[in-house]
Amino acid sequence: MKTKLSVSIAAAAAAAVILAGCSDASPDASPSATPTGALAAVEWTEDADGVPTLTFETPLTLESSETLLVQDGDGDALEEGDVISLAYTITNAVDGSEVYSTYDSGTPESVTFSSEIMDPALVEVLTGTHVGADFLYGVIDTSSEVPSSVVMAVTVVSSVDNRAEGTAVPPVDGLPVVTLDETGKPSVEIPGNEPPTELVVQPTIKGTGDVVEEGDALTVQYSGWVWADGTQFDSSWEKGSPATFTLAEGQLIAGWVQGLAGQTVGSQVLLVVPPELGYGDEEAGGGSIPPNSTLVFVVDILAAS
Repeated sequence: MKTKLSVSIAAAAAAAVILAGCSDASPDASPSATPTGALAAVEWTEDADGVPTLTFETPLTLESSETLLVQDGDGDALEEGDVISLAYTITNAVDGSEVYSTYDSGTPESVTFSSEIMDPALVEVLTGTHVGADFLYGVIDTSSEVPSSVVMAVTVVSSVDNRAEGTAVPPVDGLPVVTLDETGKPSVEIPGNEPPTELVVQPTIKGTGDVVEEGDALTVQYSGWVWADGTQFDSSWEKGSPATFTLAEGQLIAGWVQGLAGQTVGSQVLLVVPPELGYGDEEAGGGSIPPNSTLVFVVDILAAS
């Protein structure tokens, strides 16, 4: 038997996964774009810093996932395919306790607004709305022994393109050649020469946005390969949604921190990372990155805050 705390954490994790566009609901709790009306009983209040708190009579019973627009924003209109940055709090629908908040972590979650991968209830509430919109999202977690529910207070913080947009930079001899498909997803052709021993930072597209600084929260699309055999070991493109990272050592490998600081938002950057600035003599990536590997990354910098 799981404790209430572990059920709450599982529900929060499930809610975050669904927000990211990877809904895994069971047939008994399939997403529905039609609200059951449970969220109408939820009160949204904010403190002086604009951090929302949800209050309601417990337990709040959800029959399926549902959304409710609290107020629209006055920013840019949201369009399908945009990468939207969401700030949110997660509240246990059973006892009203707060489980998680991006306001505490300091990093909003970035997701792709897509009817193909998102919960239909989210698609419905986002369609026709604007940056700055506030909405409620209720979802049932069926991943644990004891199904639970959470309610999220969500604010659309920003909206950006889902790929780098700027001026193309000619390739440099001796470095991997980057090719993009029609969606912007990169592939690389790694040359047969020995890899560089120093960090290589080569923009392939030069954006015109703000300069990235160490400590920023970056929203990026990225893919990574092992130089030695060209094996791809990770890709946000394959996962279906960009990622948000804090650009700081201890959070990311040193090659990313040193390589991306000073670049501009909207750029695509080729990084060739030697082992000492990557994972060193450790195996990584669940075994997909051998010890002492030189790594190749293509990173689209979508936003920085």
